[in-house]
Amino acid sequence: MFSPDRAFSLGSALAMTGWLALALSPPAARWAGAARRYAGRVLPLVLAVVYVALMVRHWGPGGFGSLAAVRELFAVPGLLAAGWLHYLAFDLFVGTWIAERCAGLGVAHIVVLPLLALTFLFGPAGLLAFAAVRAVAMRRSRPAPPSTPTLEIRP
Repeated sequence: MFSPDRAFSLGSALAMTGWLALALSPPAARWAGAARRYAGRVLPLVLAVVYVALMVRHWGPGGFGSLAAVRELFAVPGLLAAGWLHYLAFDLFVGTWIAERCAGLGVAHIVVLPLLALTFLFGPAGLLAFAAVRAVAMRRSRPAPPSTPTLEIRP
């Protein structure tokens, strides 16, 4: 099994390959689908396996009931590494979801790149920025409301 330091290093390097795959795969690229599967399905599952192994191997004192209990959990290097892999897996999954939704909405890849960067660096901030971009894209794609109907009188 990996040491916590090794799991941290390898997990970080693997996640970076996923983020690069997303960034270098605009929707029109013929490899975009494969890149999204790699970044959003394969890598999060690999990270999840190592996460579970670390959690099982290093579980001990602490818990999730209070900030103090979480602090106690993260004082264990193996559980801290597991927590990091948790972030890596879920942020990459969410980043891929954002890229897929943006492709479906026709959002330009140049607009997606900052969303991916925000999600990579600040997870929920990237999700929030995506919600704003999605709202604008949805508003622009809606057909204009019909003009006021006129009453037509036929003989």
